[in-house]
Amino acid sequence: MTYRSAALLQISRKSAMLAAVVLAGSLYSVQLHSQSNDLQARLGGLQESMARNKEVLSQYTWEETVKIILKGEEKKTEHFEVRQGPDGKPVKTSLDPPDAPQQQTGGRLKRHIVEKKKEEYKAYADQMKELAEHYVPPDKDAIQSAYAKGNIAIIPGGSIPGEIKLVIHDYYKPGDTVTLRFDKNVKQLQAISIASWMDNPQDAMNLNVAFGRLPDGTNHVSTVTIEGVSKHLRVNTTNSDYRKM
Repeated sequence: MTYRSAALLQISRKSAMLAAVVLAGSLYSVQLHSQSNDLQARLGGLQESMARNKEVLSQYTWEETVKIILKGEEKKTEHFEVRQGPDGKPVKTSLDPPDAPQQQTGGRLKRHIVEKKKEEYKAYADQMKELAEHYVPPDKDAIQSAYAKGNIAIIPGGSIPGEIKLVIHDYYKPGDTVTLRFDKNVKQLQAISIASWMDNPQDAMNLNVAFGRLPDGTNHVSTVTIEGVSKHLRVNTTNSDYRKM
């Protein structure tokens, strides 16, 4: 092979490689564009569904049962009548009678320790519930912000036909993960799983939400389970008896 032929062959190979790289880049760009359009469509459907359900739920009142469980032992159960306030946040009215005075037992020091423990787990449970409110229901502006930052991914396939998963990172706190299970056929949320943390990343909080449907098709939060891992503390919330006002 002459020097000229070898040079031409090398140029030909480089041109072929360049063409392959350009083609691969073009295909990848098309794939990303397609995924981006799909994600935008899914987010649009999710946000539309959330707005519609929020509007309809403003016409309802319902009952909420909250159970606080410490190390597997139920410590307290509360009942509330709930409605949606003008700002979209729940307004709760207790349905429980005032606590009856309890007969004091044991010495003063023992009673002090018991009361202090009660105050500690109640304060921690309240912090867990407060943190959960930043995740449930999902905020459309926070979702849109996560999308703008590239922190949302679609995972196709789920436990039911037509279900997709939207996985959001850094939704409210750095390092948290929110997984939304969404039925694209009826355009409604099925469940939410959240891995977050309390005062520091080692103080993990797990949150699981299941949704139900009213007879008119309105989607609503059915159950919420919040788990404070380090404290072995769990708060279970159940919503029921939805009635139009």
